[in-house]
Formats: sequence, structure tokens, C-alpha cells
Amino acid sequence: MTPSQSALDGTMCDGRHLMTVRVYYEDTDFSGTVYHASYLRFMERGRTNHLRLLGAEHRALLEEAELETPGFAFVVRSMRIEFLKPARMDDVLTIVTAPHEVRGASILLRQEVLRGGEVLIEAEVRVACVSGGRARPIPKGLRLAMDAR
Repeated sequence: MTPSQSALDGTMCDGRHLMTVRVYYEDTDFSGTVYHASYLRFMERGRTNHLRLLGAEHRALLEEAELETPGFAFVVRSMRIEFLKPARMDDVLTIVTAPHEVRGASILLRQEVLRGGEVLIEAEVRVACVSGGRARPIPKGLRLAMDAR
């Protein structure tokens, strides 16, 4: 991974993934406040980059997962979000993603959106592993990597 990719993908710290995003005009509503759906995009990027960093350093891990469960993918099964405070245009936000519970076919992730040390959004997102349109056990190597926090 190149240094510029590392900056784009965020970092891992104490089992948590941290990623910085800047709020642009396109992320806001007419009042300059971040539109609620923009937070979903920010958090999706956090979850995706969390997985990328788990796999980028361990390419064999993802290849092993593909052999164990061909065509596997993660899909959002449920989401609970608390909108605590608004973000505004030009704010620099930190998206924090951490696995909370790893089960056979799903993972519960806790996510926060921070501005400095201030919590703006709290969310719990359950993602399920699917293959061929059906829930499947999370491949062992990937489950162990996510559970090793």
C-alpha cells in the first residue's frame, strides 16, 4: 500500500478503524448542514476501508475467504443511528468503525462520527455475510481478523 493510499483508507488503532473526511457542499442541505443520508455514505466508506485495511495487509486472507465461501459479500442487515449534533460544510470529521460482536454469519459494528472530540453520530450496524443470495458463515480467517481487536 502506498502512503497516499494509506491516507485515503484511514488507519487502524487499538482494533478501531479511523478515517478522516471533509464535508463538502455536495454533502449538505440548503442550510449548509450535513444532509442525513451523507452520514450513511461516510459510514459506508468507513466500513469498506476497515475491511480493506484488514485485507490489504493480508491479501492471502481475502483469497482464503473467497475459496472458503465463493462469491461472499457483506450486506447491511440492520442499522440504528442516533443523530446527536449536526456537522457543517468544511468540517473535518473522523469516522470510527469497530467490531463489537462477531457471530457465525454476521458482525455488529459500532460507528461514530466525530468532530474533534465531539460525538455527532452514533450507530450500530449489523452486516451479514452472503453468498449466492443466502446467509453464509463468515470465512474463518476473516472472522479471526475482525475478532482480533
